[in-house]
Amino acid sequence: MIRNFSADYIITVAGEPLKNGVVSVNDEGEIVNIYNADDFDTNSGEVEKHSGVIVPGFVNSHCHLELSHLEGVIPKGLKLIAFIREVLKNRKADESRIIECMEKADKLMYQNGIVAVGDISSTNLSKNIKEKSSIYYHTYVEVLGFDPEKAEDVFNKGLELKNEFYPLSTSLTMHAPYSVSKELFKLFKNYYADQTNLLSLHNQESEEENKLYRYKTGEFIDFYESMDISIDYFKPQARNSLQSVIPLLAKDQKILMVHNTFTSLKDLYFVGRFGRDVSWCFCPNANLHIEGRLPKIPMFMSHDFNITLGTDSFASNDQLDILAEMKAVATGFPTIPLETLIQWSTLNGAKFLGIDQDFGSIEKGKKPGLNLISNVKAMKLSPQSGVQKLI
Repeated sequence: MIRNFSADYIITVAGEPLKNGVVSVNDEGEIVNIYNADDFDTNSGEVEKHSGVIVPGFVNSHCHLELSHLEGVIPKGLKLIAFIREVLKNRKADESRIIECMEKADKLMYQNGIVAVGDISSTNLSKNIKEKSSIYYHTYVEVLGFDPEKAEDVFNKGLELKNEFYPLSTSLTMHAPYSVSKELFKLFKNYYADQTNLLSLHNQESEEENKLYRYKTGEFIDFYESMDISIDYFKPQARNSLQSVIPLLAKDQKILMVHNTFTSLKDLYFVGRFGRDVSWCFCPNANLHIEGRLPKIPMFMSHDFNITLGTDSFASNDQLDILAEMKAVATGFPTIPLETLIQWSTLNGAKFLGIDQDFGSIEKGKKPGLNLISNVKAMKLSPQSGVQKLI
C-alpha cells in the first residue's frame, strides 16, 4: 500500500523545499515518488496532510548508549574535568540496569525520529540491543591510554572488542587527545594506513586540553596525579591539542571531530593545510551542560566543512533528541537557516557513516524515514517545535 504525506513544506535535503508538496512511501518505507503541490494526481490516493515541515529521519552522529544509566546523575556546569570524575565515579552499575537503561534510550531515540546513530562503546553490552533495534547503528569501539608503554596492549584489546561486535557496522577509534598517547595514535595510523576505518575523536571540549598540549599546565596535571598516572614523558607541544594530533592521523581516514567547544580559527586553518578528511560534530546541549557554552559554529560554516549533530549521552544531556540539538543551535545562532540545520541532522551524518544511499534525504528509492516538525514559523524553529515520527 502506498501512503501519501503532505505538509506546509517538505525539506528533501536533495533539492529546494517543496511548499505543500507530497511524498509517497510504500509499505517497506521506500520513497516511491515526490511531487510538487500541482503535480500530484488526486486519483493516486488520499493524502495525509500535516501542519509543519516534513524532513528525513535524523542521524545522531555521536552518542554514548552505555552511559544511559547516568540520566540525571551528574549536575550541570561542572566543567569537563569535574564531569569526567563524576562519570568515572558513577559509571559502574549492575549490568542488568545498564542494559535496561540502554534499551529505554534506544526506544526513545526511535520515537524522536532518529534512524541512525554513531555510538561510542567500550564494552560489548550494547550489541544485542543494536542487533534488535529498528535504528541503524555504527559502533565506535573506543580505546584510551595515555601511558606509551601500554599502547600496544590497549590497541590489541580494542581490536578484540571490535571483533565481538561482528557482523555489526563497527570501527576502532580513540577517545581524546588528553587520554591517548602519541604511541597509540601511531599504532592507529600504521594499522589503518591502507584500509578504511571511521574515526571519532572527542576534541577540545575544554580549554584545559589546550593548556596541557601548549604548556603542560592546567587542571589535567592534577587530574593525572590524582589517578596515579605519570606523564613525565609528555612534552609540551607549544600548540593546541588539535594541531598536535592531526599530523598523527592517517591521511585517507574519515575523521569526526566531536564537540570542538574550544577550537580556534588557527586550528581550522591548520587542519586545512594537512588535508585530512575531517567532519565536525556538535553536541550543543552537552556543551551547555558541561561547559556552559557553545562552539563558534559559524566559524566552521565559513570553511565549507561537513557538519553533523549529536546528542552525546544522558550523562550530559536531559534528552536524546536531535530536534532539541537543532533548537539549541538556532537559539545560539538564529541566523543559521532551518534547511542548513536539517542537512546537518540528516544527510551530512549519513554521508560520514557511508549510509547515504539509504538515509539522509528524501529521494526516490531511499528509505530515510520521515519526520514531521511542528510549530515552524516562517521556516524557523520555535520553543514549541516538536517532532513526530511519520514512518
